[in-house]
Amino acid sequence: MAPDPKIAMGWLHTAKFLTTAPELKHLPRIEVPEIAFVGRSNAGKSTCINTLTQQHRLAFASKTPGRTQSINLFSLGKQGITDAVLADLPGYGYAAVPKEAKYRWQQVMGNYLQTRDNLQAIVLLCAPRLGLTELDEVLLDVIRPRVEAGLKFLVLLTKSDKLNRADAAKALQIVKLQAGGGDVKLFSSLKRQGVEEVAQHLWDWAHPKEKPEKPVKAPRVAPDAEAGQTDPESRPDALDPAAPEQPGH
Repeated sequence: MAPDPKIAMGWLHTAKFLTTAPELKHLPRIEVPEIAFVGRSNAGKSTCINTLTQQHRLAFASKTPGRTQSINLFSLGKQGITDAVLADLPGYGYAAVPKEAKYRWQQVMGNYLQTRDNLQAIVLLCAPRLGLTELDEVLLDVIRPRVEAGLKFLVLLTKSDKLNRADAAKALQIVKLQAGGGDVKLFSSLKRQGVEEVAQHLWDWAHPKEKPEKPVKAPRVAPDAEAGQTDPESRPDALDPAAPEQPGH
Protein backbone atom coordinates (compact mmCIF):
# COMPACT_ATOMS: atom_id res chain seq x y z
CA MET A 1 0.00 0.00 0.00
CA ALA A 2 1.30 3.45 -0.89
CA PRO A 3 2.18 5.67 2.09
CA ASP A 4 -0.01 8.51 3.28
CA PRO A 5 0.89 11.62 1.22
CA LYS A 6 1.74 13.37 4.48
CA ILE A 7 4.48 10.79 5.10
CA ALA A 8 5.98 11.35 1.65
CA MET A 9 5.78 15.14 2.02
CA GLY A 10 7.32 15.01 5.49
CA TRP A 11 10.14 12.86 4.13
CA LEU A 12 10.83 15.34 1.31
CA HIS A 13 10.89 18.19 3.82
CA THR A 14 14.06 16.64 5.31
CA ALA A 15 16.02 17.57 2.15
CA LYS A 16 19.39 19.17 2.85
CA PHE A 17 22.15 20.38 0.56
CA LEU A 18 24.78 17.65 0.23
CA THR A 19 27.33 18.77 -2.38
CA THR A 20 27.84 20.35 -5.78
CA ALA A 21 29.94 18.92 -8.59
CA PRO A 22 31.04 20.57 -11.86
CA GLU A 23 32.29 17.19 -13.12
CA LEU A 24 31.39 13.55 -12.53
CA LYS A 25 34.68 12.82 -10.77
CA HIS A 26 33.64 15.25 -8.03
CA LEU A 27 30.41 13.38 -7.28
CA PRO A 28 30.60 11.16 -4.19
CA ARG A 29 29.87 7.47 -4.53
CA ILE A 30 26.45 6.93 -2.99
CA GLU A 31 24.73 3.63 -2.29
CA VAL A 32 21.19 4.96 -1.74
CA PRO A 33 18.76 5.63 -4.63
CA GLU A 34 19.30 8.85 -6.57
CA ILE A 35 16.51 10.71 -8.37
CA ALA A 36 17.53 13.26 -11.02
CA PHE A 37 15.55 16.32 -12.09
CA VAL A 38 16.29 17.45 -15.65
CA GLY A 39 14.82 19.91 -18.14
CA ARG A 40 15.37 22.95 -20.33
CA SER A 41 16.29 26.27 -18.78
CA ASN A 42 13.18 27.97 -17.39
CA ALA A 43 11.14 24.76 -17.28
CA GLY A 44 10.47 25.44 -13.59
CA LYS A 45 12.84 22.79 -12.24
CA SER A 46 14.12 24.70 -9.20
CA THR A 47 10.60 25.83 -8.30
CA CYS A 48 9.37 22.24 -8.55
CA ILE A 49 12.09 20.94 -6.20
CA ASN A 50 11.50 23.76 -3.71
CA THR A 51 7.75 23.10 -3.76
CA LEU A 52 8.16 19.36 -3.21
CA THR A 53 10.60 19.88 -0.33
CA GLN A 54 8.61 22.84 1.09
CA GLN A 55 11.77 24.94 1.18
CA HIS A 56 11.92 28.29 -0.60
CA ARG A 57 15.58 28.32 -1.61
CA LEU A 58 16.85 24.73 -1.46
CA ALA A 59 17.30 24.62 -5.25
CA PHE A 60 18.73 27.91 -6.46
CA ALA A 61 17.05 29.45 -9.49
CA SER A 62 19.60 31.66 -11.23
CA LYS A 63 18.39 34.95 -12.69
CA THR A 64 20.60 34.16 -15.68
CA PRO A 65 19.32 30.96 -17.37
CA GLY A 66 22.03 28.43 -18.07
CA ARG A 67 24.51 30.11 -15.74
CA THR A 68 24.73 27.28 -13.21
CA GLN A 69 26.65 24.38 -14.72
CA SER A 70 27.01 21.94 -11.82
CA ILE A 71 25.12 18.97 -10.44
CA ASN A 72 23.67 19.76 -7.01
CA LEU A 73 22.85 16.89 -4.66
CA PHE A 74 20.38 17.01 -1.77
CA SER A 75 20.15 14.29 0.87
CA LEU A 76 16.83 12.94 2.13
CA GLY A 77 16.14 10.99 5.29
CA LYS A 78 14.81 11.30 8.81
CA GLN A 79 16.82 11.11 12.04
CA GLY A 80 20.00 12.01 10.20
CA ILE A 81 20.02 8.82 8.13
CA THR A 82 20.19 9.42 4.36
CA ASP A 83 17.98 7.00 2.46
CA ALA A 84 17.83 8.81 -0.90
CA VAL A 85 19.35 11.71 -2.83
CA LEU A 86 17.85 14.27 -5.20
CA ALA A 87 20.08 15.44 -8.06
CA ASP A 88 19.36 18.85 -9.59
CA LEU A 89 20.90 18.95 -13.06
CA PRO A 90 21.41 22.36 -14.75
CA GLY A 91 18.92 23.40 -17.39
CA TYR A 92 19.95 22.92 -20.99
CA GLY A 93 19.15 24.62 -24.28
CA TYR A 94 19.79 28.25 -23.41
CA ALA A 95 21.62 29.88 -26.33
CA ALA A 96 23.39 32.62 -24.33
CA VAL A 97 25.69 30.13 -22.61
CA PRO A 98 29.26 30.23 -24.05
CA LYS A 99 29.87 27.38 -26.49
CA GLU A 100 32.79 25.83 -24.60
CA ALA A 101 30.88 25.71 -21.33
CA LYS A 102 27.84 24.40 -23.16
CA TYR A 103 29.68 21.48 -24.76
CA ARG A 104 31.51 20.64 -21.54
CA TRP A 105 28.23 20.41 -19.69
CA GLN A 106 26.60 18.35 -22.45
CA GLN A 107 29.25 15.70 -21.99
CA VAL A 108 29.01 15.76 -18.20
CA MET A 109 25.24 15.46 -18.29
CA GLY A 110 25.22 12.69 -20.89
CA ASN A 111 27.80 10.71 -18.94
CA TYR A 112 25.89 11.16 -15.70
CA LEU A 113 22.60 9.92 -17.15
CA GLN A 114 24.25 6.92 -18.78
CA THR A 115 26.66 5.79 -16.09
CA ARG A 116 25.56 6.92 -12.62
CA ASP A 117 25.22 3.55 -10.86
CA ASN A 118 22.70 4.47 -8.16
CA LEU A 119 20.43 6.52 -10.46
CA GLN A 120 16.98 5.14 -9.72
CA ALA A 121 14.67 7.57 -11.52
CA ILE A 122 14.54 10.65 -13.76
CA VAL A 123 11.99 13.46 -13.62
CA LEU A 124 11.89 15.49 -16.85
CA LEU A 125 10.19 18.86 -16.64
CA CYS A 126 8.78 20.78 -19.59
CA ALA A 127 6.35 23.60 -20.27
CA PRO A 128 2.99 22.24 -21.47
CA ARG A 129 2.64 24.79 -24.28
CA LEU A 130 5.96 23.66 -25.77
CA GLY A 131 5.72 19.96 -24.97
CA LEU A 132 8.83 17.87 -25.56
CA THR A 133 11.21 19.78 -27.81
CA GLU A 134 13.98 18.38 -29.98
CA LEU A 135 16.44 18.67 -27.09
CA ASP A 136 14.10 16.74 -24.81
CA GLU A 137 13.76 14.04 -27.47
CA VAL A 138 17.55 13.73 -27.63
CA LEU A 139 17.65 13.32 -23.86
CA LEU A 140 15.02 10.57 -24.12
CA ASP A 141 17.23 8.79 -26.65
CA VAL A 142 20.18 9.01 -24.25
CA ILE A 143 18.31 7.42 -21.34
CA ARG A 144 16.12 5.00 -23.33
CA PRO A 145 18.39 1.95 -22.77
CA ARG A 146 18.34 2.52 -19.02
CA VAL A 147 14.58 3.11 -18.97
CA GLU A 148 14.08 -0.16 -20.83
CA ALA A 149 16.30 -1.81 -18.22
CA GLY A 150 14.08 -0.56 -15.39
CA LEU A 151 15.02 3.06 -14.71
CA LYS A 152 11.91 4.95 -13.55
CA PHE A 153 10.89 7.90 -15.69
CA LEU A 154 8.32 10.66 -15.21
CA VAL A 155 7.50 13.75 -17.29
CA LEU A 156 6.01 16.74 -15.47
CA LEU A 157 4.16 19.45 -17.37
CA THR A 158 4.98 22.42 -15.17
CA LYS A 159 3.06 25.68 -14.82
CA SER A 160 -0.11 23.80 -15.78
CA ASP A 161 -2.19 26.40 -13.93
CA LYS A 162 -1.77 28.61 -17.00
CA LEU A 163 -3.90 26.19 -19.07
CA ASN A 164 -7.64 25.69 -19.05
CA ARG A 165 -8.98 22.18 -18.58
CA ALA A 166 -9.30 21.43 -22.30
CA ASP A 167 -5.79 22.67 -23.18
CA ALA A 168 -4.31 20.81 -20.21
CA ALA A 169 -5.94 17.55 -21.30
CA LYS A 170 -4.70 18.06 -24.87
CA ALA A 171 -1.13 18.82 -23.73
CA LEU A 172 -1.17 15.75 -21.50
CA GLN A 173 -2.29 13.52 -24.37
CA ILE A 174 0.32 14.88 -26.81
CA VAL A 175 3.25 14.49 -24.39
CA LYS A 176 2.14 10.97 -23.46
CA LEU A 177 2.49 10.06 -27.13
CA GLN A 178 5.86 11.81 -27.36
CA ALA A 179 7.10 10.03 -24.26
CA GLY A 180 6.29 6.64 -25.75
CA GLY A 181 3.56 5.83 -23.27
CA GLY A 182 5.63 6.86 -20.26
CA ASP A 183 4.14 8.39 -17.15
CA VAL A 184 3.17 12.05 -17.66
CA LYS A 185 1.53 14.34 -15.09
CA LEU A 186 0.38 17.94 -14.79
CA PHE A 187 2.19 19.96 -12.14
CA SER A 188 1.65 23.43 -10.73
CA SER A 189 3.61 24.88 -7.84
CA LEU A 190 1.19 27.82 -7.65
CA LYS A 191 -1.97 25.71 -7.42
CA ARG A 192 -0.13 22.73 -5.85
CA GLN A 193 -1.51 20.50 -8.59
CA GLY A 194 0.14 17.08 -8.58
CA VAL A 195 2.45 17.91 -5.65
CA GLU A 196 1.36 15.11 -3.31
CA GLU A 197 1.11 12.62 -6.17
CA VAL A 198 4.66 13.34 -7.33
CA ALA A 199 5.91 13.21 -3.73
CA GLN A 200 4.45 9.74 -3.43
CA HIS A 201 6.19 8.67 -6.65
CA LEU A 202 9.53 9.82 -5.24
CA TRP A 203 8.89 7.98 -2.00
CA ASP A 204 8.01 4.77 -3.83
CA TRP A 205 11.12 4.99 -6.02
CA ALA A 206 13.37 5.53 -3.01
CA HIS A 207 11.71 2.78 -0.98
CA PRO A 208 11.05 -0.08 -3.42
CA LYS A 209 8.94 -2.86 -2.04
CA GLU A 210 11.01 -6.02 -1.76
CA LYS A 211 9.29 -9.38 -1.92
CA PRO A 212 10.24 -11.61 1.02
CA GLU A 213 12.44 -14.51 0.02
CA LYS A 214 11.15 -18.02 0.59
CA PRO A 215 13.38 -20.13 2.82
CA VAL A 216 15.55 -22.54 0.89
CA LYS A 217 17.69 -25.44 2.03
CA ALA A 218 20.29 -25.31 -0.74
CA PRO A 219 22.73 -22.39 -1.03
CA ARG A 220 21.55 -19.61 -3.29
CA VAL A 221 23.32 -19.21 -6.63
CA ALA A 222 24.69 -15.72 -7.23
CA PRO A 223 22.98 -13.99 -10.14
CA ASP A 224 24.92 -13.38 -13.31
CA ALA A 225 26.87 -10.16 -13.47
CA GLU A 226 25.05 -7.32 -15.12
CA ALA A 227 26.03 -6.22 -18.58
CA GLY A 228 28.67 -3.51 -18.90
CA GLN A 229 27.72 0.13 -18.81
CA THR A 230 27.01 2.18 -21.86
CA ASP A 231 30.10 3.89 -23.23
CA PRO A 232 29.96 7.41 -21.74
CA GLU A 233 31.73 8.86 -24.78
CA SER A 234 29.15 7.54 -27.23
CA ARG A 235 27.08 10.73 -27.14
CA PRO A 236 29.41 13.65 -26.34
CA ASP A 237 27.12 16.00 -28.27
CA ALA A 238 23.94 14.64 -26.73
CA LEU A 239 22.37 17.93 -25.76
CA ASP A 240 23.70 20.23 -28.48
CA PRO A 241 21.25 23.16 -28.64
CA ALA A 242 20.04 23.57 -32.21
CA ALA A 243 18.15 26.82 -31.66
CA PRO A 244 17.95 29.53 -29.00
CA GLU A 245 15.19 29.36 -26.44
CA GLN A 246 13.81 32.46 -24.81
CA PRO A 247 13.37 32.65 -21.04
CA GLY A 248 9.92 31.82 -19.75
CA HIS A 249 8.07 32.80 -16.60
